[in-house]
Amino acid sequence: MTSSPTDYTVYTKPDCSQCDKTRDYFDAKGITYTSVDITEVPAALEYITQELGYSQAPVVVNNTDDQDHWSGLRRDKLVQAHMNRSHALSNAAS
Repeated sequence: MTSSPTDYTVYTKPDCSQCDKTRDYFDAKGITYTSVDITEVPAALEYITQELGYSQAPVVVNNTDDQDHWSGLRRDKLVQAHMNRSHALSNAAS
């Protein structure tokens, strides 16, 4: 759905504490993302519900691996995203 140069796309909605916590984690770890408000972008809501099958926000999609996506506040997936980012950065520095 997105051709963003960021690491992830985070599909959110207003007044969503899990959405805020997910974005806060990405911000703290330097993980780049594009935030899309599903209440303002009908195509985004259709994408996460019809194509991905989710009904809970946030929905997070890895922009480099279309099989890597999840819904809700998933600390395990956030830590994995950080580890993947750190690994990619260390490989780029080598």
